[in-house]
Amino acid sequence: MQFLYRTPGYILLLFGGFCLSWGGFIIRSFEEASIWQILLLRSFFFMIALIGFLTATYKKNTISIFKDAGFPAVLGGLVMSLSFIAFVVAMTNTTVANVVFIISTQTMFLAIFGYFYLKEKVSLVSFISILLAMSGITVMMGESLSSGSFFGNLVALAIPINFSILVMIIRKNKNLDMIPAIFYSGIFSVIYGLILSESFVFTGHDILMGFFLGVPQLAFGFICITIGSRSTPSSTIGLLMLSETICAPIWVLLFLNEIPPASTLIGGFIIILAIIIKSFDKKIKSLK
Repeated sequence: MQFLYRTPGYILLLFGGFCLSWGGFIIRSFEEASIWQILLLRSFFFMIALIGFLTATYKKNTISIFKDAGFPAVLGGLVMSLSFIAFVVAMTNTTVANVVFIISTQTMFLAIFGYFYLKEKVSLVSFISILLAMSGITVMMGESLSSGSFFGNLVALAIPINFSILVMIIRKNKNLDMIPAIFYSGIFSVIYGLILSESFVFTGHDILMGFFLGVPQLAFGFICITIGSRSTPSSTIGLLMLSETICAPIWVLLFLNEIPPASTLIGGFIIILAIIIKSFDKKIKSLK
């Protein structure tokens, strides 16, 4: 697995976003599994994949890496596990396009949380991008009140918010390795699934979908993004991650004929514009 650390960061980020973009389509493809059964299957296979990655990458140092990560990694895993729940719930209660567009606002929420939690200044460019992103979300939320997808959109908002909280934990603990935190998130999610699943009887098709959702989609996606972010300028990460935002609605349109409403496309366009504007923030600062 060491070859991943030698792969250019932008390639890993693009591939990671591509992997994550299949989440909505795969969730739509389950036959009988409930929300909590989907979460259980996804998290179980996700943990198996992470154990394999950790063992292959760190070998004898695997246990020591978890010890060094300490409580902040557990806390980070707890926060991330809530995002896993929100993702599955949101995908079953609103359109895939709505979910991924809302998720993509995480860079704006990072600026907001950074201002209040880390006392970081918000530049004019960031302020404009935040206003745009919030406007895009408002457009989508307004339509969802009449279409019945408001709950799904509201739950989807928890994903970028939880991600921003996770980043704040990492920023406060600069030596925190994200991989143990990701692993803990899988443990918590499995526990939620075990407690809340109605039964543990699954069709062969649903087990296969759980594998696709836990390994290629989630594990490969998170591993590539985590490693790729280390060597990629922060101003570029948000743009590269648009691969998920753009591809996810395309898969459900092509294979499931899921057409998002006009308000989602308008709101999504505004959010993407906000992300592009936000990407110039670091570049402007570096020129000063």
